[in-house]
Amino acid sequence: MNTKRLLSIGWKTALVLLIALIIVYRIHFAPVPVESCAVKTGLISAEAMGTGTLEARVRATISPKISGRIAQVLVDQGDKVVKGQKLLILDDEDLRQQVEIAKAELSVAHAGVEKTVSGIKSAEATEKEAKASYARISQLAPSGAVSVDALEKSQQQMEVAQAELNQARTAKIEAEKLVIKAEASLQFAQAQLSYTVVCAPFDGLIVKRNRDPGDIVVPGSMALDMISLDELWISAWVDETLLNQLEVGQASKIVFRSDPKIELPGKVVRIAPQADSETREVLVDVGIDHLPKLWAIGQRAEVYIETARKENVFVIPQRVVVWRQQQPGVFVIDNGRTYWRKIILGIQGKENVEVAKGLQPDQAVLIPGSKLPRDGRAVKAITK
Repeated sequence: MNTKRLLSIGWKTALVLLIALIIVYRIHFAPVPVESCAVKTGLISAEAMGTGTLEARVRATISPKISGRIAQVLVDQGDKVVKGQKLLILDDEDLRQQVEIAKAELSVAHAGVEKTVSGIKSAEATEKEAKASYARISQLAPSGAVSVDALEKSQQQMEVAQAELNQARTAKIEAEKLVIKAEASLQFAQAQLSYTVVCAPFDGLIVKRNRDPGDIVVPGSMALDMISLDELWISAWVDETLLNQLEVGQASKIVFRSDPKIELPGKVVRIAPQADSETREVLVDVGIDHLPKLWAIGQRAEVYIETARKENVFVIPQRVVVWRQQQPGVFVIDNGRTYWRKIILGIQGKENVEVAKGLQPDQAVLIPGSKLPRDGRAVKAITK
């Protein structure tokens, strides 16, 4: 009885030890499945990323030159317009009356000139007659045929005629000045009337409408917002630490948040010479070659500016890099076991990074999971 009991206890103890050994083996020695990838040879580019909005290089606030009430708005947001096209019209009733008044005043001024011309002709005839009379009397005076009083009276009449002629000529000059003033008043009234029609300053697109018929507008107030479609770009803010890497003409990729899976080509067009004092960022304008099917001014987008580029280099995903004591490295897989190995990095791209030293092409490296393995741990690689 005791022998059977001892044998039973022994078997149970051996089974427990066997299970424990199996558990220990699986935890510490059995190969664990891990994801891995191979070192590839290819192209990599370094990128400076910035966030901005779609803007137009040429943008105008459409506003009348004079105050008034809007009679008609001839366009709406989303409409394409051409230079000189009528956009809105102000109520012009009062200004048309002012033009008619100015025309009437000009007619009166012209009549005044004609009247002075007639006065000059009459004064010239009177002067001519007075001069002839004085000349005739002057010839008779030495012989005593006329009295001295007659001679003096004739001379006085001649001088009066000359003064009246000069006065008539002066009146004509004043009348001509009134004509000039009336013409200027008419031109001003006609110009004011022309300002009631607001036209497009260039070919473009109406992006916003702020006023409707009946609204009162003043110079400087926005009735319409208009852009030119000749050049659109992304005005993106880029960290100032990347400024020395930026150049006009650099190739770029543009990703709109409305469709993050599509990358559109572009290039750097302009770099602002002043950084924001609070964010320490620089405004970079990136021209876009092709717009998406649907777009909006002010739409958010990310730009990736290519600042460096290399071909035929060793490339790995950035996510496989594991840092130890501020040194980059990766877990390489060799003969079924994984070891951390120090590497030297080169250009860092959006998703990949160049390995300047430390790895060989096609070498398998571990893709880290939630828990890193210890050096020398047996692994079973699952290639992705």
